[in-house]
Parts: sequence; C-alpha cells; structure tokens
Amino acid sequence: MTEDRGIDGDAVRVVPVRRYGQWLATIVVLVVAGLVVTSLITNPRYQWSLVFSYLFNAQIVEGLGTTLWLTVVAMVVGVVIGIVMALARESRNLVVAAAASVYIAFFRGTPLLVQLIFWFNLAALYPVISLGVPFGPTLFSESTNVLITPFLAAVLGLGLNEGAYMSEIVRAGLQSVDSGQTDASHALGMRKSQTFRRIVLPQAMRVIIPPTGNETISMLKTTSLVSVIAIPELLWQAQAIYSRTYQVIPLLITVSLWYLVVTTVLSMGQYYLERHFTRGDSRRPERSLLGTIVHGLVPRHAAVRRPATTDVQDEGTRS
Repeated sequence: MTEDRGIDGDAVRVVPVRRYGQWLATIVVLVVAGLVVTSLITNPRYQWSLVFSYLFNAQIVEGLGTTLWLTVVAMVVGVVIGIVMALARESRNLVVAAAASVYIAFFRGTPLLVQLIFWFNLAALYPVISLGVPFGPTLFSESTNVLITPFLAAVLGLGLNEGAYMSEIVRAGLQSVDSGQTDASHALGMRKSQTFRRIVLPQAMRVIIPPTGNETISMLKTTSLVSVIAIPELLWQAQAIYSRTYQVIPLLITVSLWYLVVTTVLSMGQYYLERHFTRGDSRRPERSLLGTIVHGLVPRHAAVRRPATTDVQDEGTRS
C-alpha cells in the first residue's frame, strides 16, 4: 500500500483491487489445462508418432490442397452472389426484391448437406441440360452427369448456400452507412458510382469484413461435408487411408491439426484486413496482433481511495 497526494494536496491511499473471482477462475483453468496436457502426453492411444508421420503424407497434402481450392472457389461464388442478392433486396422493383427474398429464404432454410446431395443427383430430375430458343432450335445439349461433376456439384452447393448468408452480411454493411453521407455526396455533384466506391463501400467494409472472415473460416470446415459426394478433400483422403489401415484416431487428429493451422492463418489475415479498413477510427487503437494479445493480459489499474481521516479533517476545515 502506498500514499500519494491528490489534486487538493490531501494524502490518498492506493488500494489494490481484490479480484478473488479472477484468481479462482485462473486456478481452475490452469488445473484443467494441466490435466488435458497430461492426458495428451501420457495416453499412448493418441499415437503421436503416427500423427506426425501422416501430417505430410502425399494423400493428406493433396486433400488439403483440394480443401483450400474448394474454399476459395466457393467463397468467391458466395461473395459475388451475395453482393447481387443484397442489391436486389434493396431494389425498388418489387419483383426483383421478392425473387431475391425467395432465394435467400430457400437456401438458408434447407440443410447444406441436402443441397449437396441434390446437386450431385440432379440428373435424376434433368437427365439432359439443353439451352436454346423457346419453342425453337436447341443451341446446346449435354448429359447432366457430364456437366455436373462432383466438384461442380460441391461448388454449386457451397457457393449458392453461402451466397444467401453473404447477401445479408453485405446488406447490413450497406445499411450501416448513414444516408446523409450519400445525400451530401450527391449535393457535391458525385455520381452514384463514385458515391458507392468512395463513400459507401469503404465505410461498409468495416461492418462486412469481420463476418465475412468468420464465413471464410466456417467454409473451410464446411467443405468436409463434400466427402459424402466423393470429393477427395482432406477428410475424404483421411477416411480412405484409415479404411485400409484402421488407424482412425491418428488420422482424425492429423486432419484436425491441419484445420487448426489453416484457421489460425485465416484468423491472422482477418485481423490485419480489419485493421486496414478501420485505420483512422479513434474507437479502435492501432496495435499489432502481439500488442493486442499483451494488452488483454495487462492487469487493470489499482483503485484509489481517500482515507476516512482525511474526510474528517476536510469537514473540520470547512466548518
């Protein structure tokens, strides 16, 4: 306990804040963490030697590449569709707005796994896909099984489903920009395209980027569902290996480690992207990633309390 002088010159006591709840929570977390680490090290059934031997296996690395490529393509499709659907929802044309609402309601209201299987079996409904003039000549015709490959079925299922969610994210970002700024830019003679590019979009990106980063990380893990339609992604390759070797647990741990590594890299990319679009915002201090982590570990300032004797002396002085 130390003493200092306040603004009026009176002695004050610096009283450390007692945080018994935080100490108790810290002890509980450390005990649980110690038990988990001890179990991971001492339990031989984890077979860590096999886990690390499979980590850079050719099949596993090939599956990881397919997972990453599928994530990128599906997210690009989802973002493009999301932007189009968000603008359609805001359209003054009731037919266009209603069509966008039906699209969003359908793809958000049905399970993604069902959509993937549906696209994979589209040939049961349409054996042949053809394009042409209505009631006229056919310009293009091909078997559905030839056109809709398993990879394309996965892209359609993931991308169309993601587009429904991205449309709401983009729409929320656009609506977060105050309409007065748009009116002001028009009053200055800026065209609608200039207003959108220079005024609306940079501010909307502050709202769009965080959930889009979360959707990207979620998409990476959601790609594991395409194993049901025989896409050789990361989980499918692991299943193909342990169906022969019966080493289920080591291979599942290997897959989990790769997902953790990639999601960590994506999270770091999201952090720096958010930092780029929020630069100049006084509400968000510009710290590095390490600085942000350290800032969360720094304890709060101690409370300052004026001693009771000083209060008595002050009352006597005033009287």
